[in-house]
Amino acid sequence: MHADVSRIPLLDALKAIACLSIVLHHLAAYGPMSEIAYPLFPGLIDGFYEYGRIAVQVFFVVAGFLFAGKYAPQGALLMSRPIQAIKQRYFRLVIPYLAALTLAIGCAAFARGLMVHDSIPGAAGPLQLLAHALLLQDLLDQEALSAGVWYVAIDFQLFTIAVILLWLARRIQDRHPNLKAVGQSLIAGLTLASLLVFNRENFWDETAFYFFGSFGLGVLIYWASNRQHGTLWLLLLVTMVMAALLVDFRSRIAVAGVVMLLLGLARQYSFMLQFLPLPNFLISVGRISYSIFLVHFPLCLIVNATFFHFFPAEPVTNAFGLILALGVSILGGALFFRWVESSPLTRARAITA
Repeated sequence: MHADVSRIPLLDALKAIACLSIVLHHLAAYGPMSEIAYPLFPGLIDGFYEYGRIAVQVFFVVAGFLFAGKYAPQGALLMSRPIQAIKQRYFRLVIPYLAALTLAIGCAAFARGLMVHDSIPGAAGPLQLLAHALLLQDLLDQEALSAGVWYVAIDFQLFTIAVILLWLARRIQDRHPNLKAVGQSLIAGLTLASLLVFNRENFWDETAFYFFGSFGLGVLIYWASNRQHGTLWLLLLVTMVMAALLVDFRSRIAVAGVVMLLLGLARQYSFMLQFLPLPNFLISVGRISYSIFLVHFPLCLIVNATFFHFFPAEPVTNAFGLILALGVSILGGALFFRWVESSPLTRARAITA
């Protein structure tokens, strides 16, 4: 018996862990508080700085899993108008994203009044704003207005590529009815190409091709757990990940493989979830993880600027500031989710786009 994809608490728990890891990574990487508090726990700060960013792979695998469940549960694209789906996805991502960028611009201006630090983004120019609105800032070499906004652009690219591939597969099968599993083959092919080629070259890291390996694993594990002999298909995907790691070991791909395996087992053997204690806090944070992701950097910037201005050389106080910034990020994300991301206006605009 398969678990309903929309009711797997493990998804929210994974998103929460990834979200909190990224917040802690940005606290370790940006702002003076971590520099001042560094002598107190250098190993912990170094760990979050070095490894926290890998957690973004969790979001990509989960995004692929949810994409398959909503748009192509049997391997074929459900919607008849893919352009409409792409537009809806754009507005679903961009409306809260633009609100968060407005917050980021204001917070950066406030922070510049309290301190001088290279973690503060510069004042936004017209081309920079337009590039961000179109999710093209990295491709146009524009300075990011907030940490992590590249993820939103990549998420949209991944969605668009997956929709186009599955739409193309349906057109091929309409002309050649004897061909089977064209969509699955195209997704699997690009996933493998990403794991073995694109993800090994930094040249591609501003495009979805670099990250499609993780996203594709999420799509493929959903389909694998939906088929007869699902365990065999799961083992095949695990073998594919192991082969990619043998060719070139990358911790980000190892993390993506572990998340893929967890999701596959959770859906294939839903009874296993009974033995996974998942705190309600993680499930709640997971549901607002996108909002936390969007607003945490500008809020952390304000906390950094305030503590640096008033306590520029006190490690213990700045260590408290790091903890406070994490709490402010969660609270700010919860409010942003309520007032912006899940507001009726945002949902209505995304649906009617």
